[in-house]
Amino acid sequence: MRTPRVLSRRAVLTAAAAGAVAAASPSHASGARSPRPAGPPATYRTVGRVKEAADGFVQYAWPGIAFEGRFRGTGVGIVLDDAANDYDVQIDGRTVSTLVTPGRTTSWVDGLVDTGHGVRLVKRTESPWAAGRFGGFIPTRGGVILPPPAPRRRQIEFIGDSFTAGYGNVSGTRDCSGNGGVDRNSNADLAFGALTAKRLRADYQQNAFSGRGMVRNYNGGEPGTDYRTYYDRALLDVDGDVWRKPGSWRPQLVVIGLGINDFSTPLDPGERWATQDDLVAAYASAYHGFLDTLRARYGTRTFLLVGATAVSGTTAFADTARRVVQERDARGDGRIGYWYYDDPGLDRLGCDWHPSLHDHQIISGLLDRRLAALPLDW
Repeated sequence: MRTPRVLSRRAVLTAAAAGAVAAASPSHASGARSPRPAGPPATYRTVGRVKEAADGFVQYAWPGIAFEGRFRGTGVGIVLDDAANDYDVQIDGRTVSTLVTPGRTTSWVDGLVDTGHGVRLVKRTESPWAAGRFGGFIPTRGGVILPPPAPRRRQIEFIGDSFTAGYGNVSGTRDCSGNGGVDRNSNADLAFGALTAKRLRADYQQNAFSGRGMVRNYNGGEPGTDYRTYYDRALLDVDGDVWRKPGSWRPQLVVIGLGINDFSTPLDPGERWATQDDLVAAYASAYHGFLDTLRARYGTRTFLLVGATAVSGTTAFADTARRVVQERDARGDGRIGYWYYDDPGLDRLGCDWHPSLHDHQIISGLLDRRLAALPLDW
């Protein structure tokens, strides 16, 4: 494949697929200032939770949302309306550019061989309070948008917090304040779940929300809310929003990683749990309820994998998560398992002591080995 040219009002070329990004000057401006949607959602595949807007765009908020299409020609345009998020653009499986908070514009990739190509746009960042908007793919002059690729047979849903989202994972330094901040140094597409799903050729959702726990958020923040407050939504900042699960979304596996924020900081005066034992009891009860919700949504054939890792100064997260799995198994739920994903090789060199890209590769390998031992129906 020729080296493509990336033409955009606000284009950023990747220095490496996993690394930092460096600004590039576009050779000319692209598209209209306020582009219209290029086509209906039927012209591309969506991986993740979206909602259609009245003007033909689709809206979304979770990290790792991806849009996949096919075209014939020398290039393709990507219609976006998003001043909050960063995206990777991939042509034929190779990342060719990163779009940083592109705004309302059409970003073009051209200079390709005039033949059939695949295009994938993936949302790198979290944006719980700012919905992104995608308007489809546009062919260059003489080109054509082809029918989208077929859905993958395997499907995985990842539920979790900043670890699952890939928070600060491409930084290489724990203090990101002078290095572009967390958003510029996060890539959900290189988080452990995405890495494993791609190796398995699976469609996946990354329903991850940094700082949220099963019953308690990081350092007791935003009391009265937790991860469960937002799980059913497509648009996280819309109270009462409900994502309508399509019949095509039937994951054979759900991987849950909630508990780091519940237990990583000591209880503060005034929180509703008087003691650590109270918090553990509430966490276990809520976890059972959440697993009941997943069972009602996906049925008894979906395998639920409860993940846990080490947190500073306490084993409450891992111990309680393991006990919840044991209790479910004792009740006759044979399609549930436990997965511990700490490892002595983790350097936690991502932003704010989060897993680095090196760490996500280790964790993904641990997950691969755990999944190889499970009786998955795929």
